[in-house]
Amino acid sequence: MPAAVLGARPASGWRAEIVPLLTLALPIVIGLAASTLIGVTDTLMVAPLGKTALAAVALTSSVSIILYASVYGALSMLGIEVANAHGAKATRRIGGIVRNGLVLGLIIGTLGAGLMAAALPLLGLMGQPPEVLAVLPPYWLAMSAAMIPFAVLMVLKQLFEAIDRPWTGAAFAFVGVVINVPLNFVLIYGAFGAPELGLMGAGVASLVSESVACGAAYLWWRHARSTRRLRIRAEVSATRVVAQDRAGAPLCLMYAAETGAYALAGIMLGWIGATALAANQVVNSVGSLLYMLPLGMAGAVAIRVGQAAGAGETERLRAIAAAAMGLVTIWMLGSALLLAVGGGAIAATIVDDPEVIALATALFVVVALMQVGDGLQSTGLGALRGIGDVGFATGVSLATYWGLSLPLAWVLAFPLGMGAAGVWAGFGAGLAVAAIALPVRFFWKTRAGAAAPSPP
Repeated sequence: MPAAVLGARPASGWRAEIVPLLTLALPIVIGLAASTLIGVTDTLMVAPLGKTALAAVALTSSVSIILYASVYGALSMLGIEVANAHGAKATRRIGGIVRNGLVLGLIIGTLGAGLMAAALPLLGLMGQPPEVLAVLPPYWLAMSAAMIPFAVLMVLKQLFEAIDRPWTGAAFAFVGVVINVPLNFVLIYGAFGAPELGLMGAGVASLVSESVACGAAYLWWRHARSTRRLRIRAEVSATRVVAQDRAGAPLCLMYAAETGAYALAGIMLGWIGATALAANQVVNSVGSLLYMLPLGMAGAVAIRVGQAAGAGETERLRAIAAAAMGLVTIWMLGSALLLAVGGGAIAATIVDDPEVIALATALFVVVALMQVGDGLQSTGLGALRGIGDVGFATGVSLATYWGLSLPLAWVLAFPLGMGAAGVWAGFGAGLAVAAIALPVRFFWKTRAGAAAPSPP
């Protein structure tokens, strides 16, 4: 791409980006919510089995999120590569990107599943409650295997989103949800003559649901007339796959650092006890749903920025980011109010254990204070991803989560006696730093007189 000078736009520039961003973000949010809903339905449908089973789901989620997020990071630059090709109207390039990306997705998903399965014996060395470890293995292993179809489906979802067909990806993601709910009911509780598998049934249902959704999306890409131009035959080569892997490596490391810190926080909560783990799972289940809009907006701003950069329309980059950050701030302020005021009522609809409800209510208040910062750091990361500048974000994550959040969380939770609330408060400090650093970096990189970013 030739170098260009980023000029100023009139005040209406960011306003013109609001509708396109929302149009793209909404189906991305719905698709992400579909993936999250599988975990949420596990939480809701396992809760009647008791505190121990719910704590097992929480522990699995706290650790598996490291690998699931790492897989997401490793593959997320594929969407930006497709967005650049789409913006440049280079449709023939897309087939090669996707074919090599599917191979990469299969490899990375398999590696992630193997690593998670191998980590199971290590949990006993981390001081987790013995009663939780006793029921954990079947659910843990099933959720490990689900990483493989998750990775392949993510490649296809990014394709559809980057070419402005996000509803197609969202539809396939919801195939998994539609299957998971009734399958959970049958396998957990032994309905309609099926064996009563309890917690293991939830894991098997999630694995089957993710696999069916992935298979349906792949068959659509392979056989639908509307995707014919997107599957133009291209060479699948180790060189291309390795190049794609290298492009996603910084984000893989960044998401591993971020979610690894959250996983260690989950382990800290396990030191406090099963009640803290269960309450944290309630809070995470609700918070993850509310976080879908900023996460979806981060995906949308990355794609819109990537398309604009591919088309050479560099004067739009700042307007796109400004509109996205404004929308996310409004949403997260509303989320904060909901959690602070209604957290107790929300917790009571999910569990009936008074201790879990009381602790979850307190945690909701702490989490409410983090909402705006969390949304802005996510959107700032999406904007940087769109211009291919992810190394800085990786450094920020390593510094804020491991250099600030985790040490502060431990100090607040244990020496200062704040318990579970202290763990979350420590993370709030790290999010605040990232919420400033990432947007500032993007606007500095796209300032007037800066060289135009090159497609990744």
